[in-house]
Amino acid sequence: MMIHLPILPILIPMIGGLLLLLPPFAGPRRFKSRRAAAIALCVAQVVCAIYLVMTVLSDGGIMYAVGDWQPPFGIILYADQIAAMLILLTSFLGLCVTLYACAGTDVQGKYFHPLIQFQLLGIYGAFLTNDLFNLFVFFEVLLIASYALLVHAGGKQRTAASVHYVILNLIGSSLFLFALGTLYGITGTLNIADMALRIPHLSESNQLIAQAGGSLLLIVFGLKSAMLPLHFWLPKTYAAATAPVAALFAIMTKVGVYCIFRVYTVIYGEQAGGLANMIEPWIWPLAIVSIAIGTIGALASTNLRMLAGNLVIVSVGTLLIAFALRTPEATAAGMLYLVHSTLITAALFLIADMLGQQRGRALDFFVVARKIKQHTLLGIMFLIAAMTVAGLPPFSGFLGKLVILQSATGSDHVIWVWSMILVSSLVTIVALSRAGTSLFWRYASTNDASDENNVSKWQLSGALLLLIASPAIALFGNTIVEYTNSAAQQLHDIPYLIEAMNLEGGTQ
Repeated sequence: MMIHLPILPILIPMIGGLLLLLPPFAGPRRFKSRRAAAIALCVAQVVCAIYLVMTVLSDGGIMYAVGDWQPPFGIILYADQIAAMLILLTSFLGLCVTLYACAGTDVQGKYFHPLIQFQLLGIYGAFLTNDLFNLFVFFEVLLIASYALLVHAGGKQRTAASVHYVILNLIGSSLFLFALGTLYGITGTLNIADMALRIPHLSESNQLIAQAGGSLLLIVFGLKSAMLPLHFWLPKTYAAATAPVAALFAIMTKVGVYCIFRVYTVIYGEQAGGLANMIEPWIWPLAIVSIAIGTIGALASTNLRMLAGNLVIVSVGTLLIAFALRTPEATAAGMLYLVHSTLITAALFLIADMLGQQRGRALDFFVVARKIKQHTLLGIMFLIAAMTVAGLPPFSGFLGKLVILQSATGSDHVIWVWSMILVSSLVTIVALSRAGTSLFWRYASTNDASDENNVSKWQLSGALLLLIASPAIALFGNTIVEYTNSAAQQLHDIPYLIEAMNLEGGTQ
């Protein structure tokens, strides 16, 4: 079992998703059995992820060669501390959105649960692969599943958003292939560790080609992560999706950010010779402007789902700042903030849906509507989410932003980092205060809400698990910070990765 541990997060959703397409789970009246099986699969993935985290923490990174084809020729999976942490984050998020969907969203399309499993499969694979071509393959798996999930339950708005989303990602996939062909042509490999060995030894002319390939990859990852100016598709797309799908999509942008951390630390990092830190001059302005545009978008949002979508862009900009600092301390801070921002933005999408369920046709728009029936319960949930997003103590947002600010100390850009993050937090407080005032205090004098509008136990279980995670992160902050520091040191230790891949010396 230990030998095959890195591939289990991929096999469980792959086999489980296929089984959900077959009897006794297929069929319009089999939703109870589908739900039970889907929840069991998600729990199994969480357990597997916890075991993976404990294993890499005690034994170090695990290299897995599929079919025993050794690097750089085989399909290589590599589970280090960052990958294991993100697998655990994704599996926990998958469990929460599956629980929430059991309230009725899943019966609006019979393939919902299999698609969720295939979506998780693609995300797990993107975190675990150590090969750029297989990264492309897993990107396509998660994108194909996301195309179908986006139009789940139908509707004109979802169809329009899906068309834009599909077209943009097809363009991104084409650029990805161009980049892979370019890099393979000059290095003869797409294994990330092997490329890290070969890039420093390229001739000057080939370095220009490698720079072009790396720049194309940045465009692809920027599109996946919604980095400015490739962010315009995200708010409307996420707002159009059903609540559990939008919540799961909160991890999608983090896949792009993770790829930036992985590729441009290992392949184009400090050891890359003439191509060392080649994208750093571009990342600084893009990160700062991403925070600014996302913050302005949050302030100008007309509903809570749109506001949450813009906050995703703010989180991406903040993570890019952590990357641009180019230190293990900043990487560790970024990973902690990534976990926090994923969980809390996912929770906001679910809260927006529950609020809309009780406000009639007004949904979660900031307009006068009927009074929310479960005013106290949903109000407390919204308050916790708002305080967490804004970075107020004692929640995880405060800890996440604090470690990023600390990691910027001594940097030439410290003034920009502190001012942008703090100003963005202040404006976010204003935007969320406006949202809370409109949703909870401005309502019509008549109240015709019925008991049918009560949120279900499935909805509460999914949303509360996400909210509870925030104070839990703050409560165990010291342990989590130690873990992320160790994970960041492992990512920046390129010789350790090369040794794990048995590529010492490389093939020139």
